[in-house]
Amino acid sequence: MLKKITSRDSLLLWLIALPGILHFVLFRYVPMFGNVIAFQDYSIFSGILDSKWVGLQHFEKMFTYHEFYNILRNTLVLSLYSIIFGFPAPLVLALLLNEIRKTWFKRPVQTLLYLPHFLSWVIVGSIFINLLSVDGFLNTILSWFGMKKTDFLTQPEYFRGILVSVGIWKEMGWGMIIYLAALSGINPNLYEAAMVDGAGRFRQIWSITLPSLMPAIVVLFLLRVGHVLDSNVEQVLIMLNPLVRDVGEVIDTYVYRVGLLGAQFSLTTAIGIFKSLVGLLLVVGLNTLSRKTTGESIY
Repeated sequence: MLKKITSRDSLLLWLIALPGILHFVLFRYVPMFGNVIAFQDYSIFSGILDSKWVGLQHFEKMFTYHEFYNILRNTLVLSLYSIIFGFPAPLVLALLLNEIRKTWFKRPVQTLLYLPHFLSWVIVGSIFINLLSVDGFLNTILSWFGMKKTDFLTQPEYFRGILVSVGIWKEMGWGMIIYLAALSGINPNLYEAAMVDGAGRFRQIWSITLPSLMPAIVVLFLLRVGHVLDSNVEQVLIMLNPLVRDVGEVIDTYVYRVGLLGAQFSLTTAIGIFKSLVGLLLVVGLNTLSRKTTGESIY
């Protein structure tokens, strides 16, 4: 018989939740009021209350800036590459690892796969900058076969692919954990029944595993699409150089360069609001579409 929750129990639950609630109120919601500087000619000396109101001037400046559409295109292209190649990577990795039956082998492999997640981008970026430099390991191997040495990170045609590939390598092992947790919750009797009916491993994955993982896939995909205009600013800042700025400059690095280094806080706040609105519209729209087509949604 379930115990009835008393007022004392409710009070204890609220006390337990209070630190988390205060964290979100103080560090998530209160700072949102600072977005008003996007409509002001903000000065750190005048503050929010005394800065001059300029309406939509900074939004107009954002859309008329001659490099903005190139930066927006770079951001969308990198996000599209990350979604197409990076989003399925943890799922495929989880499915492959799930087929390993030897625990003594599976556990170390799983640990090695998500270990790069715990390395900082300073370390990872430095490793790949050295590997891909003219005198790096990759060019040394290429020279053995008589191929010309290339500084890959200074070549615009290679930079986006390298950026996306390194990001996938670093994070796919960590994303794999969510799918492995979902895989552990699938009823094994379904697989036994499928084997009795003569279904092979690929048929079991297609008819049992993937449908069972669909709720997790939809939620992760929708959350990923909501950040379509976000980039890993640490990774891009470390690997970006002037020779590939035309194809590598993204919104976040532009905000860092212009907003923090150039002290144009109002302009970059306007860009941040633009990013948030685009992400919100994409999440709401795709969530509605997903609910109507697959029956799965995040709310």
